[in-house]
Amino acid sequence: MYDTVLVATDGSGSANRAVTHALEQAEQHRATLHAIHVVDTDHYSEPALSSIELETADVEDWGNAQLDEVAERGDSLGVDVVTHCCHGKPNAEIVSYADEIDADLVVVGYQGHSHTKTDLIGSVTDRVVQNAGRPVQVV
Repeated sequence: MYDTVLVATDGSGSANRAVTHALEQAEQHRATLHAIHVVDTDHYSEPALSSIELETADVEDWGNAQLDEVAERGDSLGVDVVTHCCHGKPNAEIVSYADEIDADLVVVGYQGHSHTKTDLIGSVTDRVVQNAGRPVQVV
């Protein structure tokens, strides 16, 4: 039985499949679904007074739009969805947020946008599985 399910999304095809699976799990178990998007500070600097600020803000806006889609899908299924957008290293932020909400299940995609080899698990996913200390489903 799951009361709290966490799904991480970067908008990739694999993450979208993870969202679908997480929504199904939340609906089946009448759980709250938490959806997280992390603006990767290894790729996008923290906002400062520069052109990077605009790029980072665009990435954050895009991530929030992804989270809004998850919330809309959850609403159509009667699933309560809580969204969270933050900045940092994705694997560390996902594990930290899972701890914060005491997630019963973490759902992640097999690999994200930045992964280039289709036959290998993504590095963020690998690190989440290794460090979560709780059940993780890789979709």
